Amino acid sequence: MTEHPALLFKQLEDGKVRCDLCAHRCLIRPGRRGLCKVRENRGGELFSLSYGRLIASHVDPIEKKPLYHFLPGSLSYSIAAPGCNFRCQWCQNADISQISSINEPGTLRFVAPERVVQAAIASDSQSISFTYTEPTLSVEYNLEVSRLAHDAGLKNVYVTNGYMTPEMLELALPTMDAANVDIKAFDDDIHRHYTGGHLQPVLDSCVALLKAGIWLEVTTLLVPGINDDGPQLQGLAEFISTKLSPDVPWHISRYFPQPQFRQIAATPPDRIFHAMDVGRKAGLRYVYGGNLLASTDTNCPSCGERVVRRMGYVETIVNLNESACPKCGFRIAGVW
Repeated sequence: MTEHPALLFKQLEDGKVRCDLCAHRCLIRPGRRGLCKVRENRGGELFSLSYGRLIASHVDPIEKKPLYHFLPGSLSYSIAAPGCNFRCQWCQNADISQISSINEPGTLRFVAPERVVQAAIASDSQSISFTYTEPTLSVEYNLEVSRLAHDAGLKNVYVTNGYMTPEMLELALPTMDAANVDIKAFDDDIHRHYTGGHLQPVLDSCVALLKAGIWLEVTTLLVPGINDDGPQLQGLAEFISTKLSPDVPWHISRYFPQPQFRQIAATPPDRIFHAMDVGRKAGLRYVYGGNLLASTDTNCPSCGERVVRRMGYVETIVNLNESACPKCGFRIAGVW
């Protein structure tokens, strides 16, 4: 199988189609592909080139997504097909997300949806994560995997840039259980310059996910001099706290230089701690220094009791009375 009929597109005149999967809404001429390079117009019909063409599969701790308040300590069978609708200049997965001669979808092995679910069960995973690249671009495949996963008692997780249309959300939400959305900047000009996409659709997706009852966590990779200024940090923290919920966890991660983006040094830890403080002052109850081991535990917002202890990705110890703090009874938000 080298192609699969795509969902979410509209036929236009002269054989063109408009892809309505992501907020780019690409107008695609016959024989051409959208910006993601994995959706192609063939004779006025749109096809997914990445259906079942997995470029990565791995068993990860759920904390690696990162999701800290969703089935902590569990494993998640993680898969990715090539393709992305952003062009983040510091992308750490550019070798698998950006289409090139070495990861052209048609050259990759096809994995049937039922094989993914079987592998997840065999690995003792409690969920399947669509991650590493931009999972929404493979929605046709993901929907089939997700439905089978639910039938088998597994949960489904999206790790996404959030650049979705309302149509895409309507399609995916019924089989989605949790999501981590990467908000890469809180200034539209900066967001557009460094990713190629506008900010507002990402924010709209976060609101829609939470409204639909999907467990949501937010990640920001803090890049010095780009997205770590006061107005952006304050604006993003207030957005999460007031437009989403104070219970939405915010993961703030250190940037490390990538081969294609070495002009900026790694984020100093003190900048991460500063951003975490901004989040707490905005009213957020759960703020984490994503890749700083000293900042990954969950403490009760009411009494300060440590209720989840994390030792990297090696071990997670949950100290909860059902979903409540054992010391003061405060309910800790999450799916435990």
